[in-house]
Amino acid sequence: MSATIFLILRVLGTASLYAFLGLGFYLLWRDLKREAGWAAAHQPPTISLLRQVGEAPQTLRFNIQEVIIGRDPACDCVLEESTVSAQHTRLLFRRGQWWVEDLRSTNGTTLNLEPVTAPMVVASGDELRCGQASLIITVGDHS
Repeated sequence: MSATIFLILRVLGTASLYAFLGLGFYLLWRDLKREAGWAAAHQPPTISLLRQVGEAPQTLRFNIQEVIIGRDPACDCVLEESTVSAQHTRLLFRRGQWWVEDLRSTNGTTLNLEPVTAPMVVASGDELRCGQASLIITVGDHS
């Protein structure tokens, strides 16, 4: 009789252990899935910068949090123009919006002809001027 009870207790203990491990794996899987969804929801939307270069328009697309615009070859968006500073302006995605801020450039940055003296929110269709270089901004995938 005691051997039967001991066998039943061993089976119940093993089942309890497997149930505990299964619950642990399920909770880990659920948390990873939730985190992946959160990370995907907080990716910045594509931002495109359209510039008229000679006769042909040039469009640059970015899927990163921060875009540095300037004359320096290390910048994300290089503008080879003498009125543009080495690191002229920055586009930054935060709080669910794209923002522009001037990086103490010599010739200033304007957004829709308004001087950028503090970070400002940008939207599709806005005109960004870095010195004499003009860029049209498109937010999102408007191919």
